[in-house]
Amino acid sequence: MNTIEAEIDDYLARYADTLTSYDAQAAADLWGSPGMILNDQHGAGVLESREAMAIGLEQSYPLYRELGLASVGYERLSHEQLSDTIVLVRVRWLFYDNDGSQLTDSFASYILRRGDEGLRAFVCVPADDAEKLRALAAKKGIDLFDETP
Repeated sequence: MNTIEAEIDDYLARYADTLTSYDAQAAADLWGSPGMILNDQHGAGVLESREAMAIGLEQSYPLYRELGLASVGYERLSHEQLSDTIVLVRVRWLFYDNDGSQLTDSFASYILRRGDEGLRAFVCVPADDAEKLRALAAKKGIDLFDETP
């Protein structure tokens, strides 16, 4: 494994740990500002600050807990060095329950840039997370669109 692979794996492991611990601020700290999420369904969402990123992440945590998410792992599928400091990374995220059984997975690509703080994500392109989330919720009998208090 070369230096950039080790650096990417360290970054992804830290990111997975923040998701496992539901630590929105630590997850947001692994992003640069502004951060962008670009997908097929909703276009591009730009979060201007790490604080805004943390707030957005925290809003999803109740659903993740209801779905039984207990830990997150990853597989780095590929990476391409785009410049001296920028790398494109393709990841398969693995989501597990308390028993260690895989609940679902999802694929995403990230543009990471190395700066004074190390690698930070600036762009995420999720491939299938919305579909996989809907499928898992349906399997568990959870209505994602239930607006009742």
